[in-house]
Amino acid sequence: MQFHHNGYVSADPRVEPAAGAGIDRPSQMPDVMDVLIVGAGPAGIITAAQLSQFPDVHTRIIDRRPGRLEIGQADGIQSRTVETFQAFGFAEQITAEAYIIKETTFWNPDPQNPERIIRTDRTPDDPTGVSEFPHLVVNQARVIDYFAQFAANSPARTVPDYGWDFKELSVEEGQEYPVKVTLVGCGEDNEGLERVVRAKYVVGADGARSNVRRSIGAKLSGDKANHAWGVMDTLGLTNFPDVRTKCAIHSKAGSILLIPREGGQLFRLYVDLGEVPEGDNGKVRETPLEEIIERAKAILNPYSLEVKDVAWHSVYEVGHRLADRFDDVPVEEIGTREPRVFITGDACHTHSAKAGQGMNVSMQDGFNLAWKLGYVLSGQAPDSLLRTYSDERKVIAKDLIDFDKKWSSIMAATPEELVGQEGVAEFYVRTAEFPAGFMTEYAASELTAGKDHQELAAGFPMGKRFRSSQVMRVADVNPKHLGHHHRADGRYRIYVFADQQPVGQFEQLAELSRWLLEDEQSPVVRFTPKGADADALFDIKVIYQQDYTTMNVNDAPKVFRPNVGQFGLMDYEKVYTALEDSDIFDERQVSREGAIVIVRPDMYVANILPLSARDELASFFAPIMREQA
Repeated sequence: MQFHHNGYVSADPRVEPAAGAGIDRPSQMPDVMDVLIVGAGPAGIITAAQLSQFPDVHTRIIDRRPGRLEIGQADGIQSRTVETFQAFGFAEQITAEAYIIKETTFWNPDPQNPERIIRTDRTPDDPTGVSEFPHLVVNQARVIDYFAQFAANSPARTVPDYGWDFKELSVEEGQEYPVKVTLVGCGEDNEGLERVVRAKYVVGADGARSNVRRSIGAKLSGDKANHAWGVMDTLGLTNFPDVRTKCAIHSKAGSILLIPREGGQLFRLYVDLGEVPEGDNGKVRETPLEEIIERAKAILNPYSLEVKDVAWHSVYEVGHRLADRFDDVPVEEIGTREPRVFITGDACHTHSAKAGQGMNVSMQDGFNLAWKLGYVLSGQAPDSLLRTYSDERKVIAKDLIDFDKKWSSIMAATPEELVGQEGVAEFYVRTAEFPAGFMTEYAASELTAGKDHQELAAGFPMGKRFRSSQVMRVADVNPKHLGHHHRADGRYRIYVFADQQPVGQFEQLAELSRWLLEDEQSPVVRFTPKGADADALFDIKVIYQQDYTTMNVNDAPKVFRPNVGQFGLMDYEKVYTALEDSDIFDERQVSREGAIVIVRPDMYVANILPLSARDELASFFAPIMREQA
């Protein structure tokens, strides 16, 4: 972490200096703003957090609650999401307070006595080592707290405006702030007060019953709910031996998904309530807590359960629904105008909670959208960049729903129905990468190149998240995970993997450095804002193959040693070498002839090129950036 580049800092370095919209930010809701986010849940708060790194963008986030969320329904955190937390600077803190899932056990009827359950399988949570980060369980409210703190400490000083509910909106193009939004007060001081504000863009993160979705005419479609589950966060006494281990339990009396919670004693039970009869009309949601508890006791036989306290409980019906579009451009008008209103998270896709996907995928929606809004509103990219949000995320949501349908059907099946079929344990192992959050793969587009040069870095699949590996930082001889320096600061990353030249003879790198810093076609020259640091938009790092003891930081060309801040101090954190015992070139199958790997602000691989590919590097950024000269 670097923080002295503009002078000595003695206070908490995570509190960045206020800038732009963060200077004298109005404490009350203003009449106009660049972005209005509706809903301070996971999808909304990550959008606000990322936008808070764009100080020239005035963002407001409203929520109908009177204050912070105190207890949330979602709790499962994928490894991919913990990688995202690392980008926002709080992975270590939230991991320390979370329950860490190391293993999943599977329980089924005892063949000798089918009325009783026995443990039949167990599997490590990450059998393939797909991430250095674990799968966590932590209260949704704490996730929101961390993102809110990041936003409040960022240059834009973004904080939620509580006590405001969304009523309706309309878009009136031709005006500086074309989205007209009607809000209704629901706090102590503004109850019933109706007011109109205007924004350049609106983000609807207001849940499955989204009024923003209704206002833009987007439609949810999909399967009708036909199975119900009771869920409760429980403090209780039990002799069930795996109560502190994630479990999938099938018995003659039904099914349970058991998730241990943070804090050492709390655990969540998803309890099978069976098929929902036709014409139920939501009556199953009135199932009393006592009935859920009795069903849980029956499923756990021969083990006992004495419930002492229930912190939260609910009943829900499994339904899988997807919005026809994720923005306000009707299908027949796609390509003819740019979107002004977007929906994220549960507002555009709904599914069961048992796969632990909802909060995770919702946050990736917000991460995907926010940096694009930041680029457009900062003048760094054309408005057309915003079209890519719906194109990219709708495909991911469809994949999620397809996965969840299969997972839900297996969890709801009786032991008899699973005879001869793929069971829970087999499905869990086969699809492990999906629930970990690593199956997202963006198709070729203006933001993601084709796979013409994939063989140069086969371990960084095009369109998938950049998978970190350890390297040696030359300046201070500290081994570091390369991907952990990918901060949520809105910058593109350009990782240059050097070829096999003797120290002092890296002419190809020297030529690349000169071109990046001086050539009029270089994206650094064309798109870096006037007067900004050389690495303000592109964070360019080099990874050598040599042993670090044979090099010093001054061996690297100038583009990897930029001068930053008001004093023009050198950045010492861009020059690395491979480690002897865990060589990134081997681990990520990077060519020994070298390669350039370009990574988007939201951590997905955007392009892979040879070291000599100047024209391709220039032409890749040309359509997605605006000239800043």
